Amino acid sequence: MENLREALEKLKLASTDSTTDSTEGNLDCLLSALALNNTEASRKMQEMGILPLLPNLLNPQSSCTPKVANIIAEMAKNEFMRSPCVEAGLIPPLVQLLNSTDQEVLLQTGRALGNICYDSHTLQAQLINMGVIPTLVKLLGIHSDNTALTEMCLIAFGNLAELESSKEQFASTNIAEELVRLFQKQTEHEKKEMIFEVLAPLAENDVIKLQLVEAGLVECLLEVVGQTVDGEREEDIAQLKTASDLMVLLLLGDESMQKLFEGGKGSVFQRVLSWIPSHNHQLQLAGALAIANFARNDGNCIHMVDTGIVQKLLDLLDRHVEEGNVTVQHAALSALRNLAIPVVNKSKMLSAGVADVVLKFLQSEMPPVQFKLLGTLRMLIDTQAEAAEQLGTNGKLVERLVEWCEAKDHAGVMGESNRLLSALIRHSKSKEVVRTVIPKGGVKHLVTMATSEHMIMQNEALVALGLIAALDLVAAEKDFVGSSLVSVLHKLLSDERSAPEIKYNSMILICAVMGSEPLSKEVQSLAFIDVVSKLRAHENKTVSHQASLTEQRLTAQS
Repeated sequence: MENLREALEKLKLASTDSTTDSTEGNLDCLLSALALNNTEASRKMQEMGILPLLPNLLNPQSSCTPKVANIIAEMAKNEFMRSPCVEAGLIPPLVQLLNSTDQEVLLQTGRALGNICYDSHTLQAQLINMGVIPTLVKLLGIHSDNTALTEMCLIAFGNLAELESSKEQFASTNIAEELVRLFQKQTEHEKKEMIFEVLAPLAENDVIKLQLVEAGLVECLLEVVGQTVDGEREEDIAQLKTASDLMVLLLLGDESMQKLFEGGKGSVFQRVLSWIPSHNHQLQLAGALAIANFARNDGNCIHMVDTGIVQKLLDLLDRHVEEGNVTVQHAALSALRNLAIPVVNKSKMLSAGVADVVLKFLQSEMPPVQFKLLGTLRMLIDTQAEAAEQLGTNGKLVERLVEWCEAKDHAGVMGESNRLLSALIRHSKSKEVVRTVIPKGGVKHLVTMATSEHMIMQNEALVALGLIAALDLVAAEKDFVGSSLVSVLHKLLSDERSAPEIKYNSMILICAVMGSEPLSKEVQSLAFIDVVSKLRAHENKTVSHQASLTEQRLTAQS
């Protein structure tokens, strides 16, 4: 340590007036001390005030510069040294050095900046604002044959790409082309993994997704899948997962997805389709998720249903009733749900037996599968009266829905169960469905749904309750009283925030329950006529007209 103290003293003098040779010797001494005991040497350098001298030594023309940058990089490995490095003003001169043509200077500068800014989003954001991203992308293109420099750039990209503010800057460069070009040259698993780690956060940006597709990344990914699909080594399994996951991520962008779909004739789309019957679970998963992503507009959905994709997904689900791979079940159900959105697809999918296969998963205890199962059935029966009646009279299904309506730990499942219960009644308009729902205890859940914070759910509940009252008021009377339906309707009508359609359907329901003596008494005791008469002046003509009709009905009953 005595040598270190002497070298530090000499360096303090050298920073004002000394020869390059003596400075280099002192710098070598510092590097040796850091190699021997980094923490202790760094602390000693800080105590002796060496940091404020370093900015002046970071001279682009000096042969000492790589060693100075190396010393900073080594010191900044210690967390306690990072703030002092920033306070000493080291970041601006280091950023300037990224414009150097000397590869050793670039390497050590990149290391120094990376270590100083390690794990600090604030400092990384500062680097982004100083314009390091375009500079580093340019360096990657120029020095792609220098392994150490390339790795330094990739590590920097990986850190900076985590910040949302970096995406716009990356998108304005040719990063996509450079990374794809670099990926194509790699043969080693570790190097490919490094590039994957940069691609994943970058591909979250829709502009960059399209750039990566246009740069040929998809072809690279398909090649990786082809090479690793039958591999049993851990690195093959890891690469297969990363490549297929990244492929699915690229399809989340509307433009990139449509480019790869190519009207359903694209080679990439066809290749992904072949993954679904695969025996590899990872490929099955990626294939189903890819179909779900392609099925994000009506045109694609209609084409895919017409070309037989539904049967492939049903075969896949059948294989997983027993095998029970939850992620594959979830992905295949997601794809079916999306495909069922266009009206023209619903009857075709019902004829193909989609509802029957989906019902096989009714006993699943996995909330993600339950959620998608419910959503798929709800999409299928929309406007399909016959299917709604068939499912709505399925006692096991209704029983499960009522059970899931109480799944307070899983808000998504609870919400979808309520919505499907309501949809079965609304689309079937069937007395048989109503007579299945009432004894299974579904009414109270629909009344609770009418108080939801989501207007669409409130409305769906009120319409379903109106149909129940119209189709079998006698059977529902006890549940309506027990769930305080009349009180709920009074609150909805009194609340100024209630949407016009909520007020309208609440009044329709009030009229429908007036045929029940106990409910009629409740209506009169809560002075509904006062609330309704105020609504006659409502700005919405449909609401004001219904208010007049409801007032007449209430007056006649009193």
